[in-house]
Amino acid sequence: MFYQGKRLREGYTTGSCAAAAAKAAVLALLGDAPAQVSVQTGKGPLSIPIARTEREKEYAVCTVIKDSGDDPDVTNGIEVCARVRITQDPCIVIDGGEGVGRVTKEGLKTPVGSAAINPVPLKMIGSEVKSVLPEGMGADVLIFVPRGEEIAAKTFNPRLGIVGGISILGTSGIVRPMSEDAYKESLALELDMLRVHYKSAVFVFGEQGKQLAAAAGIPESRCLVTSNFLGYMLDYAAYRGMEKILLLGQIGKLCKVAAGVFHTHSRVADARMETLAAFAAMEGAGRETVTAIYQCPTTALAVQILDESGLQTVYCRLAERIKERAEQYVREALAVETMVYTDDGRLLAQSKEAQALCAELRL
Repeated sequence: MFYQGKRLREGYTTGSCAAAAAKAAVLALLGDAPAQVSVQTGKGPLSIPIARTEREKEYAVCTVIKDSGDDPDVTNGIEVCARVRITQDPCIVIDGGEGVGRVTKEGLKTPVGSAAINPVPLKMIGSEVKSVLPEGMGADVLIFVPRGEEIAAKTFNPRLGIVGGISILGTSGIVRPMSEDAYKESLALELDMLRVHYKSAVFVFGEQGKQLAAAAGIPESRCLVTSNFLGYMLDYAAYRGMEKILLLGQIGKLCKVAAGVFHTHSRVADARMETLAAFAAMEGAGRETVTAIYQCPTTALAVQILDESGLQTVYCRLAERIKERAEQYVREALAVETMVYTDDGRLLAQSKEAQALCAELRL
């Protein structure tokens, strides 16, 4: 993968780290402590260095230093450790210790009360341990992360109801540099949890959107931040059986949706002024006004021109078009309403049933 002309280095997930540490601990109990081990990932074998090995009477503890490659990951450089005891029972028991979170809310991939070790890493740890155990033997495996509780405060875990530490994650075992996948997975987990109790939600683009939703009386528990990945989240909401979504946010983001843009990062697409100029023309604006809007550097200035020109009907047309585009995007699998605001929090327009859905979300 390249970014700004530079080849980016891949890293490995906390799940791969935990599997490598556990496998190394078994090998240390059976003989010499390995300097590195190979683990099988969804992308093939991966060689991971072992930073430290400690032997006790019945236990071995091995540590892996998490390497996220060129991905800006808060877990980069942390210690992921495994404490392993070989048993006569052929079962492999895996749990989380210090710095590994515990699940306290329904809707995640692991049950309430369990260590926050996702299913793929859990299977990976078990498989790697089993691959080096003598036949008929088992193991007790404790995964711990000394700085996990501190690091978890910088992640989605507190919002997901995972307390006491980080999650052990990774579906492929490999961290792709600057990948959007991990962020999308976190967003999907939040929707999974909300879906346990509700079939409607409000989607916002960021913290300012959350503040607008709160000002409208919508509790935070019904609010999901989509960031730039609105299309992904609408698709996922439809897949999970949600029924109603309120799109609430500032005109700068939402007018892109009116133009059919569902990944709203400015590097992907920016149709703001083209959209507002076209809508102004449909409401009868003259050529000079349309040109002035088209040339605006910000939507705040475009709104000022629309207001001064008496073109407030643009906002109503825009709100209905956003609803129409979003429902088309999910092939009518969801009912979508919208509320469009200025950058300073003034409600410009809303779709016809937005207030009814807003009232439902307040319950």
